[in-house]
Amino acid sequence: MKDVFIVSAVRTPVGKQKGALRNYMAPELLGLVLDEALRRIDLDPDMIDDVIGGTVYQLGEQGFTLARMGVLASKLLPQTIPGISVNRQCGSGLSAIQLGHAMIASGNMDTVIAAGCEVMSKYTIMSDLNGELYNKEPMGNPFGPYYTGKYGPANQMVSAQKIAHKWGVTKEECFQFAINSHQKAQKATDAGYFRKEILPVKGLDKDDNEILQENDETIRPQTNAKILESLKVLPGTDWLTVGLSSTITDGASAMILMSEEKLKSLGLAPMARVVANTVVGSDPELMLTGPIYATPKLLEKAGLDPKEIDIYEINEAFAPIPLAWAKATDTDLEKLNVNGGALALGHPVGNTGCRLSVSAIHELHRRDARYALVSLCTGGGMAPATIFERV
Repeated sequence: MKDVFIVSAVRTPVGKQKGALRNYMAPELLGLVLDEALRRIDLDPDMIDDVIGGTVYQLGEQGFTLARMGVLASKLLPQTIPGISVNRQCGSGLSAIQLGHAMIASGNMDTVIAAGCEVMSKYTIMSDLNGELYNKEPMGNPFGPYYTGKYGPANQMVSAQKIAHKWGVTKEECFQFAINSHQKAQKATDAGYFRKEILPVKGLDKDDNEILQENDETIRPQTNAKILESLKVLPGTDWLTVGLSSTITDGASAMILMSEEKLKSLGLAPMARVVANTVVGSDPELMLTGPIYATPKLLEKAGLDPKEIDIYEINEAFAPIPLAWAKATDTDLEKLNVNGGALALGHPVGNTGCRLSVSAIHELHRRDARYALVSLCTGGGMAPATIFERV
């Protein structure tokens, strides 16, 4: 197996629901980061073997293989470059990276763009479960008796509450975690930590005036316990609210993966090396526990001690998820989501795995640290996980 390196990594700001990025067609938003990833290293676009993009809601403007449509919306990539879309629910963007790694490590390709994109202002949670067939009959959904008879109705909110109870995560812990997420994200923004990873993009303000969106739009540094306590409890839960949930958002990200031979021949300086990948299935009833099991499996595969990991990015789908993960893995919270997570920075579902990886790699460089571990829980009970090494 060949070593695989990341040579460029970029993302858009995260736009809030119906916010600054609301009018983008998904291919156009994706095309912006594909072009910027190339521009940052002045790479000949003809060298790209494939574009692999994570997208969950593959319908409407996000349908017809969004990765390929992003290529065609790009201003730099020629029409000879193919694209394929990947759906592993919330882990789609990270799975795109893993698939790109596999194609290069196996010797089948030399240079791949892995990406993620989701415009949830248009295609929100479970939007692929509505609609009609050609004969006007209901489209139906995948959760038939074979599933509900074993695991009950598919409901991530209920699963998150069950996880909180099982791992002894309290409402107060979740409140503080959410507050910290917003404060860390605001601090990182104010200090310019995200500046190197974010591509400022044109957007719209609330009055439809064109603006340049340079920062994540979702951070609420005023969040406090009183505000969180005032929010309505989510159906089927004891105390979970939208304040303890990741926000519906828009965004895109991309990174270029390359073989060692190719980057040396081009004289490029790598940003990071992919150390190891894994993916697990987990209990579909609890659904969101996958990172708990993916983490030790990945560390064993990489031959690393948990203490050697400098930063962990575990997606904040709901506040109990990373807290339960930290309790189960006995991980120091100081290493977890160091610049805030999805509670503050949003969760454009197909994009997030790539966005977390882009942020983790840039943060390794800012800290002069060595290893980052990235993982996300997903609908249906799965979790991809990857370790990156700064080089």
